[in-house]
Parts: sequence; structure tokens; C-alpha cells
Amino acid sequence: MVSPIPPVNNSILSVSALNRLVRECLESAFPLTWIGGEISNLTYAASGHVYFSLKDASAQVRCVMWRSRAQLLGWRLENGQKIEARVLVSFYEPRGEFQLNVEAIRRAGQGDLFERFLRLKAQLESEGLFAAENKRPLPDFPRHLAIVTSLQAAALRDVLSTLHRRAPHLRLTLFPCPVQGEGAGEKIAAALAQGNALDCDAIILCRGGGSIEDLWAFNEECVARAIRASTIPVITGVGHETDFTIADFAADLRAPTPTAAAELVSPDRDALLARLDGLQSQLFRRLERSLAERQQRLDWLATRLLHPAERIAQRKLDLQALTHRLHHALRYRSEAGQLRLNIFRQRLNAARPQPRKQGEHLTHLHYRLNHLTHWQISQHAAKLNSLTSGLSQLDPSAVLARGYALAIDRNGRAVRDATALTPGEMLRLSFARGAASVVVDKVVAPPEAD
Repeated sequence: MVSPIPPVNNSILSVSALNRLVRECLESAFPLTWIGGEISNLTYAASGHVYFSLKDASAQVRCVMWRSRAQLLGWRLENGQKIEARVLVSFYEPRGEFQLNVEAIRRAGQGDLFERFLRLKAQLESEGLFAAENKRPLPDFPRHLAIVTSLQAAALRDVLSTLHRRAPHLRLTLFPCPVQGEGAGEKIAAALAQGNALDCDAIILCRGGGSIEDLWAFNEECVARAIRASTIPVITGVGHETDFTIADFAADLRAPTPTAAAELVSPDRDALLARLDGLQSQLFRRLERSLAERQQRLDWLATRLLHPAERIAQRKLDLQALTHRLHHALRYRSEAGQLRLNIFRQRLNAARPQPRKQGEHLTHLHYRLNHLTHWQISQHAAKLNSLTSGLSQLDPSAVLARGYALAIDRNGRAVRDATALTPGEMLRLSFARGAASVVVDKVVAPPEAD
């Protein structure tokens, strides 16, 4: 945030304070901006910083590009170059000089090329030209490779040396074509079509590094469509690792450099030979183990192998044993059947009726029944006589027959206590023979016990 400028009539600013306020005002008022002009007074300092002036026909301005930014440029600045710089407007306080701090630089016109690159990329991507499902895998063990590049390109030497080192057995066919300049895109597309006419396993499309203008032939639409129209896989190795072209997006595989493209498409011969030796040793070990196992099984089977005469004799013994077992089983079943038959015969005889024996048993039971019946009758007669004797002793008629009388009050209850009567009360006296009505004349209480 910019510090407020104090009023002149209230305080006195130092030169450093004034320069600081000017810098803060400039940096806050101007955002990062692209400025175009021509380089002059260029100086590469030992510290790595780059100092130069950016001018046009009417004016110039001092510029500085710090080392951290200059290291990312990728190409060397020269006096007289037309450039476009992304800058922050600033003020160098120690010397009181107006200057631009440069964040990035591109050659003049590169902005238009980049816009064209983005538009073409979006168009082809919307058509599905870069779809991952359309990418073709590279062959694991290629025999014939086509190389599309310039004869004068340093990338060609790198690719050839890499292929000779890794896979000297590969057959190589070169399709030379210009890789920059006007009409280079059409010639690259034609070379790709020629590569498809041969019996190749893959095509390497390569070029060394350069500016976006130098690599523009690989951003042509015809090149991208020729790559996708190819019937064999295409691997690109264009520029440096940070360079991306339309051809890279359209290719089946993009390598960061031409050397990397040659490494990716060619199997390492030494590694393959070492792997082959390992597989051969493994195969020999498996064959030896398999033969040993089969020999062991053969030995085991040999111990079980018998002469036909021995096998016939063994079968005779087995037949005799089975015959013996059969006879024994038949005899056992016959005896068991006979035993069961005897048991059933005994059970049948036991269940058969015997009239004489049953008659004797019935006579015995009749005798026992008569005897038991007479015994029970005599027992019950004796008990009846005893009960009759006891009952006769309790019969009130017998008491009355001995001269006693039974007094009954007006309520029909027997009188047991004389004190319960009153003089003049009517009583009924019952005798052994007949009854009489009397009136109580006098009640005599029983004497009290001492």
C-alpha cells in the first residue's frame, strides 16, 4: 500500500524517502505490462543480471532483468533485437532513475504466434485429434524405423548415435525434409506419408531446440493431421523438454528430446541380450528339473511294472481269494437263514393253540375263582355281623325297651338338661311302646359339685 505523501508545509522529506515514495507510487499505479521495442546498450553482468535499454523511434527506457529470470530465458539477447517484455514499472532509489524490471521476454510477434498455437490446439482437440484412446502403443521389438528430419539437423546425429549404441541391429530409413521455414510443414507431412508407404514399425519425427518461430513448422495443422493419418505409431522429439508443439499433442508418444525419442522407441540391445541369457538359463534349469522329475517318475513306475506271467499268477491268487470269500459268504448266509428259520418255527409252535393244556389251565382258574369267592363272602359276612352288633347297641329303641323314656320339647329336640325347662311347659315322652304328653310341674336343679 502506498504511504500517504505528507504535506510539504508540515514536514521536510529526505531524498531517500522521496525516492521510496516515487517507487511505491509507480509500482502500485502500473500492473505487469507487455512493452515492445528494440534492445540497445545491452550488458550481461558478472552477477548474472542483464541490463539494457528498450527503445523505439521516439524514446527509450532503462531495463533490468534479474539473474533468476534471465536463467529461464533459453536464448541470448543481442543489440538490435525486436522483443516484447513483460515488465513492472519501477524506480531505482539509489540513483533516482526510472527503470523497468523485466519478468519475461519473447521475440516480437511471438504473442501472435502463441495465440495461433492456442487456437489451433483448441480446434484440433475439440475434433478429438489428441484423444488418448486413439494413441497407438509403440512396438516392443521394432525391426525397421523411419526417421523424418533434416539432414543438417544436429538432432539427426544424436538420434543415429543413440540408435547405433542401443540397437545396432535396427534397419533405419531416413526421409529428409526441411524442419523450419516457409513450406516446411507441408514437406514434413509429405515425408510422414512416405514413411507410411514402407514396411516400418514406427516413425521418429525430431528436431533440435529453438524459438517458437523456429519450431513453427511442427505447429502446422497439416503436420498434425498427417501424424494422425499415419498407420504406424509416430513418436516426436522436437526441441527441448520445455518445448511443446501441436505435433507433440497429435503424436502417439511425445519425448522431451530427440535423444529421448530414440531411447524410447529402441530396446537396449545389451539389456535384451542380458535378459535373453537370463531366460535361457531359466529355461535350461526348468528343462533339467522337468527331466529329473520325469526320470524319477519313470523309476517309480518301473518298480510297479510286472512281468505278464507274474501279473497272471497274481490275478489267479486274487481269483482264488475271491472264490474263497464267495463260498464263505454263501455258507454264512445259508447258516444265518437256517437259524432264522428255526427261530420262526419255534415262535410258530409257541403261538399254535393247545386245547387240552388250555382246558386244564381253565379248570385251575375256575377252582381258584370259586375258592377266592367263598373266602371273600365269609370275610364280608363276619364283618357284617360285627357291624350289626355294634349298631344294635347304639339303637335308641333298645334303651327305651329297658324302661327309659325320651323327652321331646315343643321344638322337637331331645331334652338333656332339666334347667332348660320351665314349669308349665309341654313335653312329649316317647316309650318303647307308645308316647304321652306331660306338663312340667316343677324343675329340680342338680346339686352343685363340691
